[in-house]
Amino acid sequence: MGKPRLPLAEYVAGLPKAAVYGALFFTDTEDRPLQLRSSVKQGLWQFPGGDMDPGETPFGTAVRECREETGIVFTGRPRLLAVDFDAPGPWPVAKTGFVFDGGRLGRDALSRIVLDPGEHDAWEVRPMDDWARTMDSRSWRRLAAVNRARRTGTTVYLENVPDPAC
Repeated sequence: MGKPRLPLAEYVAGLPKAAVYGALFFTDTEDRPLQLRSSVKQGLWQFPGGDMDPGETPFGTAVRECREETGIVFTGRPRLLAVDFDAPGPWPVAKTGFVFDGGRLGRDALSRIVLDPGEHDAWEVRPMDDWARTMDSRSWRRLAAVNRARRTGTTVYLENVPDPAC
């Protein structure tokens, strides 16, 4: 005989907790990725995006956060490039991200970017080799995988789970 079923509230209370984020991946017309430098986490470069609010979807979150962080109003359809899972570590709960294709931005669109200084203090487009020299290894692996997913049309799944031996 199977385990007795818990009341719904009790079952839900026992589920693992997780945060969800949505982000958009843009390149310029030469396929150089756009990233924003965090004004909060020193030296961290990231895609426009952020944590999901109650009642939002991951894609809705990506579009809202992009608008808030850059002024870019994305009107395209959702095209998922990556699902990015981080196990609890420095952050107290698991975090799952959905990175969507934002397309290519021309010089004019890039020149209209307006950053929220409370979150980011710079934006740049660079060739992949330049990003590789600038970013921490986790962020670089995510950027390289997302860029590859865009080029190949194949969605990627990323997983960052701490080594229990460490």
